[in-house]
Amino acid sequence: MKIAFLSRLALSALLACAASGAALAERSASPAGAEVYIVSPKDGAKVTGPVTVVFGLKGMGIAPAGIKFDNTGHHHLLVDADLPADLSQPLAASEHSVHFGKGQTETTLTLAPGKHTLQLVLGDYLHVPHDPAVVSKKITITVGK
Repeated sequence: MKIAFLSRLALSALLACAASGAALAERSASPAGAEVYIVSPKDGAKVTGPVTVVFGLKGMGIAPAGIKFDNTGHHHLLVDADLPADLSQPLAASEHSVHFGKGQTETTLTLAPGKHTLQLVLGDYLHVPHDPAVVSKKITITVGK
């Protein structure tokens, strides 16, 4: 009898943890009409390095990672990469997915000569893309020698 009670207690605790985990995984909503875009360089631009990339945002605000405010997020720049297949997960930081968790709105990149793609994704306070995702058009630039 005591074991059955402890088993039910453990099951209840497990279900409570699972429920709270599910709440944490819920994506932040983005307002209708929200847009993120690359101000410069323009799509098809021929540039020399280092390359300054300026981010634009419309219909939402910027907040640093870890700070939860409605209708805000921070930028993630995909360099020579496609959008992740699962946008319900945090964006992983790598050389191809650069995080701007302090709320930065531009960066300077050192890119090898040749063609490169750039795309912005707005992430919430946990680096998870909003629902619906706020994603820029992917642009292509050519870096000269």
